[in-house]
Amino acid sequence: MPKSRNDKLQGTLTLLVLRTLASRGALHGYGLCEHIHTVSDELLQVEEGSLYPALHRMEQDGWITAEWLVTNKGRSAKFYSITARGQQQLADEEATWDRLTRGVTRVLRYS
Repeated sequence: MPKSRNDKLQGTLTLLVLRTLASRGALHGYGLCEHIHTVSDELLQVEEGSLYPALHRMEQDGWITAEWLVTNKGRSAKFYSITARGQQQLADEEATWDRLTRGVTRVLRYS
């Protein structure tokens, strides 16, 4: 049975969230999902059922912080920001992703 796009995304969610927060600044969950979806040319879709447990774990690990703020639509929402520890984790995640994609590319090009 083939995996869905969301299953393939699971292993990269931390990387995508940390990179988004590093580049965009504080965002609420919906903003994170929308940014990733838009920037990926609608190829990636982060489901709330995956996002919020990941955000909670990253907050517990000290990679992000969260605070309740009011959105531009006047609603209260939890906004997430990357920490210095999160910046280091992002560097580690990017290095791991680079090694992984280089390895996969080499295998795919081998004939």
